[in-house]
Amino acid sequence: MRITKFGHSCVRVEHDGATVVLDPGMFAEPDALAGADAVLITHEHPDHYQPELLRGSDAPVFTIDAVAARIREDAPDAAERVTVVEPGQELVAGLPVRVVGELHAVIHPEMPRFFNSGYVLTCGEERVYHPGDALTPPGEHVDVLLAPVCAPWMKASEAVDFAREVKAPRNVAIHDRVYSDVGLAIVESHMNAFLPKEGLEFVRLADGQDL
Repeated sequence: MRITKFGHSCVRVEHDGATVVLDPGMFAEPDALAGADAVLITHEHPDHYQPELLRGSDAPVFTIDAVAARIREDAPDAAERVTVVEPGQELVAGLPVRVVGELHAVIHPEMPRFFNSGYVLTCGEERVYHPGDALTPPGEHVDVLLAPVCAPWMKASEAVDFAREVKAPRNVAIHDRVYSDVGLAIVESHMNAFLPKEGLEFVRLADGQDL
């Protein structure tokens, strides 16, 4: 299994000849989708979804209904490649995938909740979980958590506690373009103050770096 970070929450997962790209948003480069067998999108926010990137690829797209509606408006030429998924659904999208949850984390109590579904990818004997913008546990053991580390809707303590709840042996930072390098270093110190005590690894990959 190979995991490559492509900016913020965009991650490329390769296993056994299959390539799946998750959340190609405004911080991702077009080459993130090169050769992709499938694209998974968790929700409609622009840091996770960019119609221009979908137009540059002929890969099938799997996403929730709210995003599919946006694609029909923003990139109708890509709409015919879209499959709508639902929470709890199991499917094959390049790799075996299970859809997790249906709501974005609370941004503010007075704001409406957006829809969001995460994805558990099965790569042989290992599982990778991308939660999108939610702190919804996967409901099963995963080997790698793509862990959100900074967001307007999130505290550092929530990042730590979510990783400890999921208990993935390896935790790879995503959603990391909101803070400065100084802020990210602080979050990294918090994660490493707690996770190694429970036998969990935390790493933040540079854009284009592999795991």
